[in-house]
Amino acid sequence: NIKLIAILIKIKLWKKMKNNILFILVTIFTSTKIFGHCQVPCGIYDDASRIVQIKEHFITIKKAMLKIDELSLKDDALSSNQLSRWVQTKEDHSSIIQRLVSDYFLTQRIKETHPYYLEQITLLQRLLVVAMNCKQTLENKNVEKGIDLLNLFSNSYFDSKGLEHLKNFMTK
Repeated sequence: NIKLIAILIKIKLWKKMKNNILFILVTIFTSTKIFGHCQVPCGIYDDASRIVQIKEHFITIKKAMLKIDELSLKDDALSSNQLSRWVQTKEDHSSIIQRLVSDYFLTQRIKETHPYYLEQITLLQRLLVVAMNCKQTLENKNVEKGIDLLNLFSNSYFDSKGLEHLKNFMTK
């Protein structure tokens, strides 16, 4: 009876452990796909590339707005299909900007001790709102405003060496 009880306890423990191991593996293998950056204090940052990515997303949003305007004048099935895809593209790229701003810059990079802290968080908050406005409208002025805010943020965030790196990065 004692051996049987020991076997049953081991089986019960294995089932609990198996679920925990499965949960840990799923978490490990999906977490890097869900988040743009690890949010672990790894020290691996490339702020200039994030700025370039945000700018590229704004440019994609602008193209999507133009295509939506163009395709909305047509009434064939292919145009309707493409129209819905461009609307989704605009939504996706706006959301990516919001995630980069909040998950990367606001959460990990902006420090309260920086002399331009209030200016930086204000500019980033305004970028979040502009990205939301890009979702809600087809007004190119939102894209232009987003790029202008991004440039203002870059100037307050980077020192002269960082700005030079950003400039070189953008010309690659």
